[in-house]
Amino acid sequence: MTKAISILLILAMGVQIIKPLGFPGLKRRTDFWKLALFAFAIWTVALLGREFF
Repeated sequence: MTKAISILLILAMGVQIIKPLGFPGLKRRTDFWKLALFAFAIWTVALLGREFF
């Protein structure tokens, strides 16, 4: 599951750099770092969930 999440979010970051997605907070190309923080948070939750459940 974490591999699928990481691949999808890396693809989203690549698309954001090429052509901004246009979502609130993601209007500029330089906003790809927000996706990286979001990816890190989801990845951390997934790993912690797998550890404790």
